[in-house]
Amino acid sequence: MAIIPKMKERTVQSSQKNTQLTVLAKVFDVPIEMISTNPDQPRKNFDIAELTKLAKSISQDGIVQPLTVKRYQKGFRLISGERRLRAAKMAGFRTVPCVMAEISEKRSAVISLIENIQRADLHFFEEAEAIACLIEKYSMTQEDTAIRLGLAQSTIANKLRLLRLSGEERNIILTKGLTERHARALLKIVDPVRRREILDKIVSENMTVAEAERYIQNEDKRRDMKKSYEKRSPVLKDIKLFNNTISKAVEVIRLAGVDAQMDKTEQGGFIEYRIRIKEKSDEQ
Repeated sequence: MAIIPKMKERTVQSSQKNTQLTVLAKVFDVPIEMISTNPDQPRKNFDIAELTKLAKSISQDGIVQPLTVKRYQKGFRLISGERRLRAAKMAGFRTVPCVMAEISEKRSAVISLIENIQRADLHFFEEAEAIACLIEKYSMTQEDTAIRLGLAQSTIANKLRLLRLSGEERNIILTKGLTERHARALLKIVDPVRRREILDKIVSENMTVAEAERYIQNEDKRRDMKKSYEKRSPVLKDIKLFNNTISKAVEVIRLAGVDAQMDKTEQGGFIEYRIRIKEKSDEQ
């Protein structure tokens, strides 16, 4: 059994909003080095400027809201509060106030995601990645995930669709300040090469969501028109068939008693047809 050093204990009123988390009634000051971060933490990037600001606040006023941890191996596993933990390290703290929780790995992952979503700490791709992790790692259905996160199942499905975009595309969308609606509009373009070209155009022209959606909609129309032409292209590409059709048309005119002449020339990779039809005089 792991030996846990004696920690300072104090009572506090603490609750995890909307998580239905059962915790012990006391807060412990836990050595920072004994706390390992949550591998299911959905937030992957932490803004240094924001952490520095939080560290200054913690230095002055301490950590107002305790972190939530569970006993894990020789120490503790963080459930929620990684920003506070990082900021406390920056502020030079050796211990942080923690609430102990009796909780499963699966429940820990759900709570971590809920906390970040409620605080709007995640960008939309991080949300999608975290939701996908819950489904894959813990064999959860989209319906079950939606219920646990308090979201509509259609919202979960739309979030997951964002992961069809490549890592490079996601990075461009985030760094250029595009929105989730921009990303969802791009998903209508199936061809990755064309999608990247359109993404670059949206960025270069600083398109709004409405402008991007209209441009992509017009792109769909152009694509459908191109497909329509491609279906007919085998006939149009058969030059011999095309030539016979014209020749027969001229022959029909001649059989009708009209003087018609056709000249065919080939030059510069092109074929030119010239048809001359003699007009009848008024006396005739």
